Amino acid sequence: MPVETSLPPTPPASGRGDAPVTLAAIIGAHGVTGEVRLKLFGDGPEGLRAYASFDAAGRTLTLKSVRPGPNGAVARFVEINDRNAAEALRGVPLTVPRSAMPALGEGEYYHVDLIGLPAISTEGEALGTVVAVENFGAGDVVEIERPTGKRFMVPMQPDAVPDWNDRHLLVTAAFAAE
Repeated sequence: MPVETSLPPTPPASGRGDAPVTLAAIIGAHGVTGEVRLKLFGDGPEGLRAYASFDAAGRTLTLKSVRPGPNGAVARFVEINDRNAAEALRGVPLTVPRSAMPALGEGEYYHVDLIGLPAISTEGEALGTVVAVENFGAGDVVEIERPTGKRFMVPMQPDAVPDWNDRHLLVTAAFAAE
């Protein structure tokens, strides 16, 4: 049951349509021919094949091939031809625009869609803003920063977060207690 508040409106999800979504990060070189090792943040190497190119800190990298590898995946990009070029990209995230991501089913979300949303309690209290989404192994947890700067975490489970949309995240009051 959504609660109306006097919070300023949040841009609709379509306004965040080009927010970058990190799918992987380059963690080092693999071999001498320019392949890179990737830490994956999604569904595995096959998920990367859906995208022809990635933004890598302002540089476009065109995916040539990707396969499972140690700690994630091994990829080859058209623009990287030797080990030195691959090593120079260590730590660089690989992103795609949010608008390029597949549509989601009911109850699903991308982290980028939650970050920046105002959070309100089921009693109508403005709680703050979602600043992060973490996963420590037992499911997603949203981190909310109060206007005072103090932060608290809430599990992304129906009893704690009964509703969210492109305007706000609704938090059960008991989970928002100070």
